[in-house]
Amino acid sequence: MPLEIVTIPCRSDNYAFLIRDDASGRTALVDAPEAAALDAALRERGWGLDELWITHHHGDHVEGTEALRRAYGCSVTGAAADAHRLPALDRRVGDGDTFGFAGNEVRVMDVSGHTVGHVAYYIPAAKAVFTADSLMALGCGRVFEGTLPQMWESLSKLAALPPETVVHSGHEYTEANARFAATIEPGNPDLISRTEAIAAARAAGKPTVPSILSDELATNPFLRAGTPEVKALLGMSEATDAEVFAEIRSRKDRF
Repeated sequence: MPLEIVTIPCRSDNYAFLIRDDASGRTALVDAPEAAALDAALRERGWGLDELWITHHHGDHVEGTEALRRAYGCSVTGAAADAHRLPALDRRVGDGDTFGFAGNEVRVMDVSGHTVGHVAYYIPAAKAVFTADSLMALGCGRVFEGTLPQMWESLSKLAALPPETVVHSGHEYTEANARFAATIEPGNPDLISRTEAIAAARAAGKPTVPSILSDELATNPFLRAGTPEVKALLGMSEATDAEVFAEIRSRKDRF
């Protein structure tokens, strides 16, 4: 049976994700922004928690880790490169590593940039990737610790996944990201229609996360930095893809 993936709102604008295999009863969690909301979600469903996979060290992604570990006895996975500032890890992983979850292969991708040591978890059989604050719905995380070329490399790795991949990112920033995207490609018809759908979803109190990679490729200005259309709109037709990305990220930082 396919994995069930449940989006759990946390804090003011965070998301965490429960991954459930009904056949085995095993449950994993990607990130722990707060314990209370996640404990309530698990209890409501009558689920235990076997594994917790951390993407990066920021408090709004790890704050609930220890309380959930105490309550459920879950193992904790995170980046070996970030182990010195993560909660205690039972499994340390790095770029290109794989591990199993309920008979499914989970691939680890280093997506440093927002932080150094940020990882994403990709489950090919589920067509799902968990990107937290690297690739986001219509955006990407601010580059706090890494370099702009490093962030472009990370986004390029994610962009190369199959277009039907479902992108599970860490925050509800999509409306603001759409407003910025319109300053880069105001005439993009895919962006216009997506922006309308986002507004309708938020008006109805629905999340805009997860999203589909094909939609990100068609509308996310950070993934479109290498396209001739965006380069021409920015007057950077001769620039490298990484240079265009850096310009777009700089504009977003000032937006």
